[in-house]
Amino acid sequence: MSPSDNLPRRFARIYTAAITDVMDEIGLRRQTLPAAIQPLASGMRTAGYAFTVRGRPHSGSPRERDQTLRRFLGMLGAVPAESVLVVAAHDNVAAHFGELSAAWFRTRKVRGAVIDGATRDATAIMRMGFPTFVRYRTPQDSVPRWRVADWGQPVTIGSVRVSLGDIVVGDLDGVVIVPRRAAHEVLRRCEKLVGTENRVRSAVRRGMTPLAAYQKFGSF
Repeated sequence: MSPSDNLPRRFARIYTAAITDVMDEIGLRRQTLPAAIQPLASGMRTAGYAFTVRGRPHSGSPRERDQTLRRFLGMLGAVPAESVLVVAAHDNVAAHFGELSAAWFRTRKVRGAVIDGATRDATAIMRMGFPTFVRYRTPQDSVPRWRVADWGQPVTIGSVRVSLGDIVVGDLDGVVIVPRRAAHEVLRRCEKLVGTENRVRSAVRRGMTPLAAYQKFGSF
């Protein structure tokens, strides 16, 4: 996860539809997270290196609650700048993210959160504008109901395997995962595709038919 390659900033300029088109071309056809995972607000976009977390439902004594909270806070502190938190919660009850977590991430220059689970404090997070993608929302705190199992290990969300350092890109269409090994090739092709699509867009606006535009530019 080298800040010198500018991958998060460059991928942030590419929309997810273009990324999936390119990955389809090179045989990476199952890289989109389940459609239920959506941004809290329509304008939210994120792109960064995956920081993976796994969790599980949990209930315990007050002493265990303290340990559970400390483990969660330790995980938050481990997420580096330029990353996107990716949580496989394995839970349908609790909130796995919230306002204070988002505020810390904003200070830390973390680029977003993708939760196969829930957040709470949705209004505050939307007001903050921190890019947050979730499957559901609930006011119920995670501490008495759920705990972090580990972080930095591969996770599977839907049919997509996400590893530490993969590229995560999210917008209103959804969230896609670009395997780190293919990131530079996908980005190169995406930047070329976006340039072509801009020319197609201009041609269609001038009155060129869709078929003629496809025949001329090889894309539509």
